[in-house]
Amino acid sequence: MKKRVVVVLLMLLALVTTACSGKPAAKRTLVEGDPYSDTQFLMGTVVTVKIYDKGKQGALDAAFSRVQQLADQLTVNQKGSEVDKINQNAGIKSVHVTPSVYRVIVAAKHYSENSNGSFDLAIGPITSLWHIGFADARKPAQSEIDAKLPLVHYRDVVLNKKQQTVYLKKKGMAIDLGGIAKGFITDEVVKTLKKQHVTTAIIDLGGNIFVMGKSPKDAKKDWNVGIQDPKKPRGTAIGTLPASNRTVVTSGIYERYLKVNGKVYMHLMNPKTGYPFDNELMGVSIVTNKSVDGDALSTATFDKGLVDGMTYIEKLKYADAIFVTKDKRVYVSSGLKDSFKLFKHSGYTLANVAKK
Repeated sequence: MKKRVVVVLLMLLALVTTACSGKPAAKRTLVEGDPYSDTQFLMGTVVTVKIYDKGKQGALDAAFSRVQQLADQLTVNQKGSEVDKINQNAGIKSVHVTPSVYRVIVAAKHYSENSNGSFDLAIGPITSLWHIGFADARKPAQSEIDAKLPLVHYRDVVLNKKQQTVYLKKKGMAIDLGGIAKGFITDEVVKTLKKQHVTTAIIDLGGNIFVMGKSPKDAKKDWNVGIQDPKKPRGTAIGTLPASNRTVVTSGIYERYLKVNGKVYMHLMNPKTGYPFDNELMGVSIVTNKSVDGDALSTATFDKGLVDGMTYIEKLKYADAIFVTKDKRVYVSSGLKDSFKLFKHSGYTLANVAKK
């Protein structure tokens, strides 16, 4: 369920998308509004933090230390990670986890229930079969998928709040937090920066964008956040959205995929079929206050498709969404209709969802 998310911040303060070399970028001194910035390759993605408060360069180290700490705990199939320990003990025993890991699993279980399984934290057996985005990615045989599907059910993930334990009822089960972990970690970085008294910053965890404070160019104005064109290279936006102390998280079909016999399979998996989602959607961007919510909701709405996805979002008071369909139409939820601006020459058209 891991996602590669693409959202680019506009203005002259566009986020750096450096090559994935695995080496941190050099930190810079704040000069004439230029931020303290660091970019590192973590969790299989490029992580960038930019701080615009003078004298707060040291906060970068605290931010990246928190990212690394959580990545070590949450990464699937990483020896020593708490998630890997949970999966290794599926059908055997409960596993005690640290408070941070327990909180993200609680959030994942909540959205599994809230979305009626459109987001399912127990998708692990299916994502590991396909392994899209990795060198050994392949299309599994139908018999393999049929064998794994009975293991995918969030209700079989048992949480004990008092003991702070996680138990998977069946052997072979596996949780995969790839659809929510980056959002959770983004929020933790925000908390870390606030503790360092940072007021203005950009956090980008592989596209999970959070903009803190107001624009450093004008303290009275919001940032402008661009929504990626799903058919163009990273950095090409179809429109803009003002945001302050908000997060934008996008799921799309355009970055991680597997091509077999001419057919393209995206990386987001349908928990009900064991195959990648295949509907009219090309991208979904969620706008909300917490990145953990945006991460889970972007997957859940992708599963539901345009009409049901929009209905789902409209019922949530704390989130809005932008849907981009394969016929190059853009649909925005009611909370964004007056703020999202589609570029005139984007090649896309604003449209309204037809009522059932």
